[in-house]
Amino acid sequence: MPKVLQKYFIAIVPEGEVQENATALKLQLKEEFNLKYALKSPAHVTLKMPFLWNEAKEHQLISQLDAFFQEQSRFKLALKGIGKFGQRVIYIKVKEHKALTQLQSDLVQRCKTQLKLKLELSDSSYHPHMTLAFKDIKKKMFSEYYDFIKSRGFSGGVEVNQVVLLKKDDRQWAAFHVFPFSS
Repeated sequence: MPKVLQKYFIAIVPEGEVQENATALKLQLKEEFNLKYALKSPAHVTLKMPFLWNEAKEHQLISQLDAFFQEQSRFKLALKGIGKFGQRVIYIKVKEHKALTQLQSDLVQRCKTQLKLKLELSDSSYHPHMTLAFKDIKKKMFSEYYDFIKSRGFSGGVEVNQVVLLKKDDRQWAAFHVFPFSS
């Protein structure tokens, strides 16, 4: 069987009101400015940046990740306000939380040692956020985009009791496997 590499990433994908409200902001950016790239994935907080994996060995990936996430405990996450990375990304701010930072750090280490995934710069300089717009942002319009969405604001919270493995499929990211926490 030939080796087929697919793209995956690991994230907290909130359900319910937080997902609906974040998606509504993305849709407003699309409606007002035709910014649509962030709509290629559900609203999420990335834990492990996109990586390539042999599709024929997905069961090994899932098994390793399942063992890791079975060791995790639920925690609450607060999202409040709109932020930006330079003139490249507009996002919903995620309040710093020790449990989130520890989860991300432990996951990245497990991915490196058990799955032999390389460390990305963003893996080691983690800044949790929920992206609203990136890639298709035009620098000359950035202030207008940012002011528009910042005026709408964002506030919400979610109990993190599972993590999702997303897989790229036909230029879209879709939930591929859900890993519930043990407690």
